[in-house]
Amino acid sequence: MSASTAYESEIRARAATRIVIADDHPFVRDALKLMLEAEPDLKVVGAATNGVDTVERVCELQPDLLLLDLKMPQKSGLEALSDLKDVYKGKTILFAAETEPPQIVKALHLGARGIVLKDAATRLLVESIRVVMAGGYWVGMQAVPNLHAYLLNLIQEVERRKFSLTARELEIVSAVVAGLSNKEIAQHFKIAEDTAKYHLSNIFDKLGVSTRLELALFSVNQKLPLKDIGF
Repeated sequence: MSASTAYESEIRARAATRIVIADDHPFVRDALKLMLEAEPDLKVVGAATNGVDTVERVCELQPDLLLLDLKMPQKSGLEALSDLKDVYKGKTILFAAETEPPQIVKALHLGARGIVLKDAATRLLVESIRVVMAGGYWVGMQAVPNLHAYLLNLIQEVERRKFSLTARELEIVSAVVAGLSNKEIAQHFKIAEDTAKYHLSNIFDKLGVSTRLELALFSVNQKLPLKDIGF
């Protein structure tokens, strides 16, 4: 090896992002290691097989990036992330078979910089690592340019799902709170008046209210994410 080649290799090694992989499946760990180390600027420095082991390995190695499975034995990925919140200064990307908005909100609040779905990991994981290590955020299939706006939308989705309201039903609630009659609701959303009544009946059943006033009070007390109804 020439002196210049050796120097270039040393520079790449020094600049490489140091990664710990935490997953309880040996095949997944090995496959991820093989894929990541095919990139000249990524280096896997350790692995963990459960949540407890993850906390210990990360505290010991202090990697630049923790690639953390959401579902881990002994301690879940979110629990491990919570334990590491004040002792780990690197960045974390969670990867999972599936995620729900409450999990995403909690993970981001705990300091995760990315959430990648496992079925897209081979295509997007390296890209998500580059985005996160550059200071950005990644959720699902794409980079998130405005985390505040993204979290606000997610929190609203969580609140909506808490009472099993559909997006249309939440719009109807917003219209009722705004003081619209059934006829005005039908006109505003371009639906039949009977359809508006049907939605309202379903809303009453789901929320356990019986009048429009009770519905308005409930929505305010529970801080439902109401929509701005311009009418």
